[in-house]
Amino acid sequence: MRSLPLALPVSPMAVRKGKTLAVSIQEHMAIDVCPGPIRPIRQISAYFPRLSPTSSFSEPLSPNQVAAPTSLSPSSAEKGGGAVGRGSSSLLLPGAAGGGGSLSAMSSMDTSIEIDSCDSDDNTALGTLEFELLYDRATSSLHCTVIKAKGLKPMDFNGLSDPYVKLHLLPGACKANKLKTKTVRNTLNPVWNETLTYCGITEEDMYRKTLRVSVCDEDKLTHNEFIGESRVALRRVKLDQTKHFNICLEHPPPLPSPTAMSTALRGISCYLREWETEQMRSLEERGRLLLCLQYFPPSSDGNVKGEAKERARGGLCVGVKRCAHLAAMDVNGFSDPYVKTYLKPDVQKKSKHKTAVIKKTLNPEFNEEFFYEITFTELATKTLEVTVWDYDLGKSNDFIGGVSLGCHSQGDPLQHWIDCLKNKGTKVERWHTLTNELPGSTLQE
Repeated sequence: MRSLPLALPVSPMAVRKGKTLAVSIQEHMAIDVCPGPIRPIRQISAYFPRLSPTSSFSEPLSPNQVAAPTSLSPSSAEKGGGAVGRGSSSLLLPGAAGGGGSLSAMSSMDTSIEIDSCDSDDNTALGTLEFELLYDRATSSLHCTVIKAKGLKPMDFNGLSDPYVKLHLLPGACKANKLKTKTVRNTLNPVWNETLTYCGITEEDMYRKTLRVSVCDEDKLTHNEFIGESRVALRRVKLDQTKHFNICLEHPPPLPSPTAMSTALRGISCYLREWETEQMRSLEERGRLLLCLQYFPPSSDGNVKGEAKERARGGLCVGVKRCAHLAAMDVNGFSDPYVKTYLKPDVQKKSKHKTAVIKKTLNPEFNEEFFYEITFTELATKTLEVTVWDYDLGKSNDFIGGVSLGCHSQGDPLQHWIDCLKNKGTKVERWHTLTNELPGSTLQE
């Protein structure tokens, strides 16, 4: 096919030389050679709308998602004037072929539902993670077995990642209950087969807490990079039964946009957010403590000697068993914890007992007992205060957390105290959540 010669306008600046025209450089630069406005190239994903299980079906779809082109040939594009994608083809959803499909049932889908096969590219863009959860009621422990991941998003220059999994119980202090697996180098399909255990998890925690499972890429020279996460409500896990999960990783949930609210609502929202943050700070979890209480009633047997003779006069035995997932107070990521107990009010200041210091750990085991010689009537008016501290040489020790048990307590501490008074001579063990504030305590060491 021969190309037609370009017809140039003749101007006084053109100089005729024989049968050819010589165009000056000024006139040449003035010729408009632009074919027109550059149109953006449509992505192939615009022709195939994707809906993820976690998206809201109540929101209207955009025109690019609703419409699908009837033909992608150049001739059809020219006839439509470049408006590709304005065809009248309909969008078929699962269950809509027979006319009986319903989007209301799909909109109520849980965001942490198990997904064995993720067909959507949006879902699998970050990868999938397979793990199991088991709550052992006898030991008050939650076991999370991280099995493997597939198709993780590459984070390094070599197109691979160095992934590891991090667990975090919500709500709760990040440093106090963060667990992580080992790092698998240079892979997008890591296999861990590693079990991480949370101790001191009560049945109440299983109904109100959420497990955040995050996959990150480890970098030795820079900060570790976040790949994706998933959040599982622990109430979905049945007691003493293993539950299997194979889910798609997601981005962190976005914060609510302030532009979507009026000025008055924004002010109220900021106030409530600050108030909630202050309340959470005052009740921030700093770890767990396993306590054993046993009240010995007075005994009439006069043949006992030593420690048994002391307990024969009646009193309260406090057993400090162990702590779990304490907050890290030192720069090395650990603490040097020890425990103190008081029986208040303490006028003579003789009720203080201390355990030994366990170095560099967040899960210390003490297994120490302290005895308070006291009558049952006096014990009903007392409050047992148990605090956990981080030992620092040459400076003030750091307060980690504590718990108060007595008739004026609430929740688990109150129930533990009542069970001890009701069951004389019986050991009553229970896990307690350490908080960073105690009522009526100065928290000075």
